[in-house]
Amino acid sequence: MKWLRFALQNTLRNRRRSLVTVAIAAIGTAALLLAGGFALYTYQSLGQAAARTSGHLVLANPQQFEQEEDTPLQYGLTDYAAVSRRLLVDPQVRAVLPSISFGGLVSNGDKSIVMLALGVDPASEFKIKGPFLKVIAGDVLSGKAGGLEVMLGEGLARSLKAKPGSGLTMLASTTDGAMNALDVTVAGIFSTGIPDVDKRLLYVDLPSAQRLLHTDRVSTLGVFLARMEQTDGAQVRIAAANPALTVHTWMDEAFFYTSVKQLYNRIFGSLGFIIGLIVVFVVTNAMAMSIIERTREIATLRAIGTLPSQLTLSLALEGMILGTAGAVVGAALSLAVSAALYVFPIQMPPPPGRSTSYPLNINIDLTLYVATVAAMVLLSMLASAWVARKTVHMPITEALAHT
Repeated sequence: MKWLRFALQNTLRNRRRSLVTVAIAAIGTAALLLAGGFALYTYQSLGQAAARTSGHLVLANPQQFEQEEDTPLQYGLTDYAAVSRRLLVDPQVRAVLPSISFGGLVSNGDKSIVMLALGVDPASEFKIKGPFLKVIAGDVLSGKAGGLEVMLGEGLARSLKAKPGSGLTMLASTTDGAMNALDVTVAGIFSTGIPDVDKRLLYVDLPSAQRLLHTDRVSTLGVFLARMEQTDGAQVRIAAANPALTVHTWMDEAFFYTSVKQLYNRIFGSLGFIIGLIVVFVVTNAMAMSIIERTREIATLRAIGTLPSQLTLSLALEGMILGTAGAVVGAALSLAVSAALYVFPIQMPPPPGRSTSYPLNINIDLTLYVATVAAMVLLSMLASAWVARKTVHMPITEALAHT
């Protein structure tokens, strides 16, 4: 306690220099926390979007994930209704959604365009997944009146000059390899926020898709859990109960999420390293100037019996005080900015490849705050101790003669 009080008094001897050091450490800490919080928010948002799209778990025959199909639904699930009933017994399973993915053509009579179609169960698809699509016109699939309804991506609807109520014809290869056509009505027009996807994507109700393809199979089953944190445990449990099927997690299917996370880890990791170096250099410079000015004082303390280790400890504590003050102020600044963004929202411009903006939010993560503040304090202490090592071990007579 004596050495801590001594270190505090020394930091107050040159208040201007100490204030500058604290300010730079605070700015560095705030920058790290804001960048890290933004990265965590991005990861969380992308993860939730991926899980909302595919399900927390995706069940299918092994060949569905490993091989290319020669005909539609060649490796599809036949007894998917029975599998769904078994899955719903699990208390953590909120819903099981079957889906069919297939390609073909969609025509308005004058023009035919390649489509990427998804057959879904309208009764639960849009209820369970929530607002994962932005409906621009019309409504989502209802599944009533025998189905035969589709939803078109914004770009696809524009190419076909279609609107809610328009009649279209879907053409696709059946499971037997023959061509089949089905007349459908446009129920709504939507946007995923990705223009390239909107030019091809089409939603159709599951019975109509099976009718078009002449099949009673589905491509996959999407399992939606109560919480994302249950994903890993549920995967092990469900895979053990269904050994004939392969169970993927949402992360296995989220290639965009994985790519963005790897990119952001490199960007923000490099940013954190650079900011850490800047803080270390500033603290090192401040302590070096302080130690040079006090060389005779340090020699006098040595002459009256103070050990070099005690002096090193005192100087390291000075660095700790400066680093702690800067880190705490920076953490408070970051917390204030993060909270302000929830009160006064700011929209970010659309990222590359997307057409919709998104809110700028910064996650407030306790672990991130504690780790960043601790790192700043530790780096400040180490920098101060490293600068002090030479002076405190200098011969006393030489140090007393220092000018």
